[in-house]
Amino acid sequence: MLTNILKLPAVLLWLLFSVAAYSAEYPLSIETRYGTAVIKQQPKRVVSIGYTSHDFILSLGVKPIALRRWYGSHPRGVWPWAEAALGDAQPLVMWGSINIEQIASLKPDLIVAIMSGITPTEYAFLNRVAPTLVGAPGSGAFNTPWQTQTRILGKALGKQAKSDQIIADIEARLAEIRKQHPEWQGLTAAICWAGSPIVIASFDPRARLLASMGFRTPEFIDELVNEKSEFHATVSEEMISKLDTDVLIWVDPGDNRERLSRLPLRPTMRAWREGREIYLGGDLAAAFSHVSPLSIMQALDELVPLLTQAVDGNPATEVSSMRKAGLLPEL
Repeated sequence: MLTNILKLPAVLLWLLFSVAAYSAEYPLSIETRYGTAVIKQQPKRVVSIGYTSHDFILSLGVKPIALRRWYGSHPRGVWPWAEAALGDAQPLVMWGSINIEQIASLKPDLIVAIMSGITPTEYAFLNRVAPTLVGAPGSGAFNTPWQTQTRILGKALGKQAKSDQIIADIEARLAEIRKQHPEWQGLTAAICWAGSPIVIASFDPRARLLASMGFRTPEFIDELVNEKSEFHATVSEEMISKLDTDVLIWVDPGDNRERLSRLPLRPTMRAWREGREIYLGGDLAAAFSHVSPLSIMQALDELVPLLTQAVDGNPATEVSSMRKAGLLPEL
């Protein structure tokens, strides 16, 4: 047998051993922040209850039988960048709080609850229904890096080769962006909610995505984050001057442009005067906030030009999303 294998062409040998190296051997165990998930065989009936988990599952070529819609009016619970991957599948779309009885009735063989916010008690019940994945040990409920999520699911679903390739492709794109923009390296960036005085910590996936392009979150923001909030902090409108970073990104999943235009201290900020603000609304706000293998490339396509406009050093350069939103200073 070994002699016959060695007679194969080199390319076929490489493919043979590569597939073997990446083939998942079940049963397998995955350590999570709440315990160990033991997956006995390759999952066929996957239920996704993380707010963004379905994107990661779909990117690996697996279609969940049920998913949890985060927000938006899309009837199948996924945003446009995930429609092609979902194809003609019609998953059950769940909304709001976790319904453990409903999930159990679906007879899943894997429950993906990364970025779901479930409690340890909910996890204990769900893990009795089927192996349940939450974030990696040491992570919070909503701050597992996209690379870690992709690796966890690649292992769980028997798709490690594909997960590795997804990560390599995205990281190559990010490396190229860093190479093209050495002027971004070390600049400060703050991500703020347009509808309420919320700022995002450095370990949130959105801030990590900016960091992978060279930007850094000011330390004072992380100092404001408490154990309950995990990834964000609430600041008073009087503290807005502290957010006068090199880039100030307003994320608006709703339509809070009027509130933003009326913030009384916003005109005192250098970011306002020098055109260093970026407004993210609609699909771009969602793509940036999902930070998934399916949304990242779309987010980068639109975000990189906006960052270029915001930090080119010329106050006369308009940031196009601010112009479109009607949020540029009136001259």
